[in-house]
Amino acid sequence: MDVLQAIGDPDLRATLRFVRGARRAVSIGEVARADGVHRNVARRRLERLAEAGLVVPDFERRTGRSGPGAGRPAKVYSPAPETEAIEFPGRRYPELVGLLVDALPRRRLSDLGARFGTALAQAAGVEPQSDRRAGLERMCEAVSGLGFHARLERLDDVTAEIVTPTCPLRPLVVANPAAAELDHGLWRGLVAAALDGVEDTDVGCDTHECLEPCSSCRIVVSLGGD
Repeated sequence: MDVLQAIGDPDLRATLRFVRGARRAVSIGEVARADGVHRNVARRRLERLAEAGLVVPDFERRTGRSGPGAGRPAKVYSPAPETEAIEFPGRRYPELVGLLVDALPRRRLSDLGARFGTALAQAAGVEPQSDRRAGLERMCEAVSGLGFHARLERLDDVTAEIVTPTCPLRPLVVANPAAAELDHGLWRGLVAAALDGVEDTDVGCDTHECLEPCSSCRIVVSLGGD
């Protein structure tokens, strides 16, 4: 099964959205309950998504399990890193973006990215929060609700680290590394929309491992002290 076949199947698409919307890797049982199907059906859906390269299977030991299989590692599935846009026919948008990137100064790219991040936050229903952890976690949930996947991995007084295998602009950055300025602006806009009293100009951003095909992107944002 290829990517377009998987995305074109409504049942598989619903399962993929569930996987991408979860805070952690999901089990077969969790998918079965979410989709209202038998475990065997959930298993087939997940394996077809794995065959298409859209999810990554793994095993992890989970506490609180009882009954048959208790104590054994459970098979779980998480979103696969997405480094290419899924489209048909291929419209070659990365080439167009590459031309725009070459024509615009870096500061302009960052500003445009921030505006896009603000628009994405509005589409996701992000509401600013006074508590940083609550705001960033809700922002990650909202972005995941759009079909992407993000989670807050670390937070201290001045920085936050967000991990995402399916960053909205990652395919463009992979095709055109100079487009990273757009990506930095995107996350500045998203973070500012999530935190009360914060503007995108108050947020610093750096990204790591975006060009690594088997890794998640790590977005480190500087929030400044209170």
